[in-house]
Amino acid sequence: MLDKTIYKQIFKASFDAPIDVEFWDGEQVNYGDGDPIAKIKLNEIIPIKDIMAHASLTFGEAYMDGKIEIDGDLQKLVTTVYEAKDSFMNNSKFSKLIPKRSHSEKVSKEDVQSHYDIGNEFYQMWLDPTMTYSCAYFASENDSLEDAQWNKVHHILNKLHAKPNETLLDIGCGWGTLIFTAAKEYNLEATGVTLSQEQYDFVKAKIKSEGLEGRVHVFLKDYREIKQTYNHVTSVGMFEHVGKENLQEYFEQVNNRLADDGTALIHGITGQHDGAGVDAWINKYIFPGGYIPNIAENIGHILNTSLQLDDVEPLRRHYQKTLEMWTANFHDVKAAVVEAYGERFYRMWDLYLQACAASFESGNIDVVQYLLTKGASGKNLPMTRSYIYHADVAHGVK
Repeated sequence: MLDKTIYKQIFKASFDAPIDVEFWDGEQVNYGDGDPIAKIKLNEIIPIKDIMAHASLTFGEAYMDGKIEIDGDLQKLVTTVYEAKDSFMNNSKFSKLIPKRSHSEKVSKEDVQSHYDIGNEFYQMWLDPTMTYSCAYFASENDSLEDAQWNKVHHILNKLHAKPNETLLDIGCGWGTLIFTAAKEYNLEATGVTLSQEQYDFVKAKIKSEGLEGRVHVFLKDYREIKQTYNHVTSVGMFEHVGKENLQEYFEQVNNRLADDGTALIHGITGQHDGAGVDAWINKYIFPGGYIPNIAENIGHILNTSLQLDDVEPLRRHYQKTLEMWTANFHDVKAAVVEAYGERFYRMWDLYLQACAASFESGNIDVVQYLLTKGASGKNLPMTRSYIYHADVAHGVK
């Protein structure tokens, strides 16, 4: 059968670790030497033309629908696919360009709400108590997920070298952990902006319940609608959502919102190699409109503004570990997720979390913190990085 012959050619080139495959007719084939890290079971024929059209989308949907089953370590399986240079995920003959997508304010709002407005209850099932949905910072291998998320928030705020009563804008504030910490522990007047109704309602209620109306503010707006200036700007896990065509505007907005000699800390997923920056399956089911810029793109956009670089810190291993902990938490609540959202939804999110962990593990993507100054680099910063680590220790990051 032609389909099976082509499948065998694809699988033969696609793994850097031993894998077992069981085809729809019961035939089993072993690839590689040694004990297999996983077994792929193809329950039915998936047309080769669909794989040729877009491999990740086709296999992702097949996994969601139960047409493909994986026994064993799904993360390791995806990692070895990324690491195999001739795999269907890396070889241009198995992929094609993805159409451009609009990132108007209306479309951006729809994209954000499709992901974050699933409901706070869903994220509360498997995030840590800080409700932080971005890369944690593990000062120690033994840090709990919650400790590592607090570490991340303090590490970001410490890099800014902010002074009491200065102002801070957080673009894409999530559920507000950073802005509440900035106000309560650093004595800053902190403002967050989000397009998620669920996040906005959550932060608004918390501001009132904690009596922080004069110190913490939140807006349900597109970040491009903000006109005030601030001493400091932060943005965590945000630029991945703005789209390739809007990255320059994003960094210009960071620049425009900063007072002269102010500092910004931009934290986001970044490639350290050339690539499309878009995955069709994730774009369709998880993050509509998402785009992962490489580090050269971001620095190029930074250079086209009045911003200058103070520090660049890759945190790839930290995000891999974060995703592995989220996956373990997600598996612990499988029954509740399936009951509330269905088996297909559970399989979709399980694949997303483990595939992302694999992408970081393989070095396919990275996450980077860019510390920036509006004006000459380091204008109001200490001479060395030691101030960051001294402040980290003072705030329990050790």
